[in-house]
Amino acid sequence: MDRAGLAEFLSRRRDALQPEDVGLPRGARRRTTGLRREEVALLAGMSTDYYSRLEQQRGPHPSDQMLAAIARALHLSLAERDHLFLLAGQNTPRRAVRGDHVTPGMMRIVDRLGDTPAMVVNSAGETLLQTAPAVALLGDETVHTGFARSVTYRWFTDADARAKHPVDDHAMHARAHTARLRTAATAEGPTSRAAEVATALLEVSPAFAEHWSRHDVDTTLPDQRKRLLHPELGLIEVHCQTLLDPDQSQSLLVYTATPGSESHEKLSMLAAVSG
Repeated sequence: MDRAGLAEFLSRRRDALQPEDVGLPRGARRRTTGLRREEVALLAGMSTDYYSRLEQQRGPHPSDQMLAAIARALHLSLAERDHLFLLAGQNTPRRAVRGDHVTPGMMRIVDRLGDTPAMVVNSAGETLLQTAPAVALLGDETVHTGFARSVTYRWFTDADARAKHPVDDHAMHARAHTARLRTAATAEGPTSRAAEVATALLEVSPAFAEHWSRHDVDTTLPDQRKRLLHPELGLIEVHCQTLLDPDQSQSLLVYTATPGSESHEKLSMLAAVSG
C-alpha cells in the first residue's frame, strides 16, 4: 500500500471536483476550491474520520468495497479507478462486461436526477446506484449480497421481491427478467456474471428453469409500463425509460408518471412518506 501516493491521489481528485459536479449545493459562503473531505465521505457512504485518515497517510488498508465506493464518489474513470486500487495495494477489478464501475458520465446524469426515481443496473440485473426517490419507491436494492444482488435472482427466490408488483403482472415480469438474463449471458459468454446468475437459478428455481427453456430473448415490457405496489402509497403506475451504456453493459432506468395522474401525485409524495 502506497500511503503517500494514495493520499496525494485522493486529494488531487477531490480538488478537481466541484459540488455541482456531484449533485451537491455549493452554498453562498463556500471558499473551498474542490470538494470537502466530509462531502466525499458522504457520497461514499463512510465516516469522515475514515476517509480523512486515508488522506493523512494513517488510514487502515481499505477493502475492495471501500475503494469502489470512493471511486464512485470521486467520479473516477476506469483508468483512475485501477490506479486507486493499485495505490491501495489491491488487485485491480476485472474489466469484465459485468460493469460494476459506474462511469463519470453516467454518474453526472444520475446526480442531476436527484428528485426523480432513477437507478443504474448492470447486465446481470444488479443495482449499482439509486437516487433517493428510487430508494423510496423500490427500497434500497444496493444492500443485497451474493447472487441476491441480481433482481432476476430475487424475483425467482424471494416472495418479497414479487410482492412489489400486482399478481396479474408476475408472469410478464418473469418472462422479461429471464429474457434479459438470457440476452446478457449469450452476449457476454459462459464466464460472465449473467451466466453465473443463470446457472445458480437453474439449480434452485424450477420456475426459472421452465422460463429459461423457452429461450425467450424479447426483453421489453408492454409500453414500458410497470405497476408497483408501494407499502404506503398503494398502486403506482410508472413509465420506465432506459438509457443504455453499451461500453459498460449498464442501463440507467428512469421512472416517471403521466403528469396530472394519481400516480404522478404519488411519486411527488415519495420524499414525504420515506422521511
